[in-house]
Amino acid sequence: MKHRLNKAVALAAAGALAMTAVPLLAGTVSGASSKPTYTIGVQGPFTGSDADYGNYDYAGVQYAVSLANASGKYGFHLKVEKFDDQGSSTVAPGAAQKAVGTKNLVAVVGPAFSGPSEVSYKYYHAAHIAEVSPSATAVALASGSDSSFLRTVADDSVQGGADASYLVTTKGEKNITVIGDESFYGAGLADAVATDAKALGATVTTQQIANFNEGGGGNAGAYSTLATSLAQAKPAAIFYGGYASEFGLLIGDLTADGYTTATHVIMSGDGSNDASLMTSTSPATAANGAFVSQSATGKVSYFTGKMATAFTKLTHTKASIAIYAAQSYDAANAIIKALVADKKTSSIKTLRKETVTSLHKVSFAGVTGPIAFQADGNLKVDKGAVQISEVDNGVITLVTSVG
Repeated sequence: MKHRLNKAVALAAAGALAMTAVPLLAGTVSGASSKPTYTIGVQGPFTGSDADYGNYDYAGVQYAVSLANASGKYGFHLKVEKFDDQGSSTVAPGAAQKAVGTKNLVAVVGPAFSGPSEVSYKYYHAAHIAEVSPSATAVALASGSDSSFLRTVADDSVQGGADASYLVTTKGEKNITVIGDESFYGAGLADAVATDAKALGATVTTQQIANFNEGGGGNAGAYSTLATSLAQAKPAAIFYGGYASEFGLLIGDLTADGYTTATHVIMSGDGSNDASLMTSTSPATAANGAFVSQSATGKVSYFTGKMATAFTKLTHTKASIAIYAAQSYDAANAIIKALVADKKTSSIKTLRKETVTSLHKVSFAGVTGPIAFQADGNLKVDKGAVQISEVDNGVITLVTSVG
């Protein structure tokens, strides 16, 4: 949810793909020239203020694909293609339709955000294309039986509960204002936090406010009226369900009215867990002390040691800042395992259908924890830790894990 360094992740090409790696899966293949080439799509924001999310997702998939191709043990070759939805529910349908029409595309990692996931689903579902999202956490996305939407991250019922627990139990705040940004993701997360905070005994006030272009486009002062009313009400804590660009604007406007992170707890979810939080806050130092969470199913340390080194070498991105890259890596490996299990066919249409079915049967130890899916597309083990971080001198720094 989860934004921005505003520079594309520079992925190494042929040389990096030839890097020596430990094979991920076993299999028998014929000569390389006879292998079919399949495309795994990555849908997310690759332009705009939320581009970090798409770039990190792409990096995780590229890492998995580079290892798979380098192993030489599969009866297929893989390529990765980006489909830019700008993190927008308005742009997402076009990105999804472009992916559906892509020759030899077998599955998609993404969409990255919940809103685009909601509106893209009908296109992918109609084409029997599996979506495996690493970061779309809205509860309502996963439903039904043998869903073609799956995810390698816990949903907002898990993240919201952890956020509420941190606010009420850890920080001891009993008077909380919870704000949703009216987006599919932000409103859903805010509702989960409010419900769980009330259950923990807090007095909760809720409200919805308009967001700006689902992650960008607003200017300082956009929330001045809201900030003034909040500063006058003086809640002990504020939780914002939405994205980094708007959260930064809100923090800046609150600071101008004397409601600061030095005197109150101001928190948001994974949609605000990005460097663009600081660049959108005026002054940037006002973001220091703000808390953000990240749904982190499974263990908290993902790419470490040799994996972290290899990931950084390939993608030119530090593993420690690449939010949800590990979930993308696991999503790509789930797709690869499904392809290995599929019946071999010359029909991409049939292969897409088989991949959806096979994804519901995969079970392996991912870097983020056990990867196996329920019928509705959620992970069978989806009660992992949620990371709580704090902005410290302009850097989002891990504080603790809840769950």
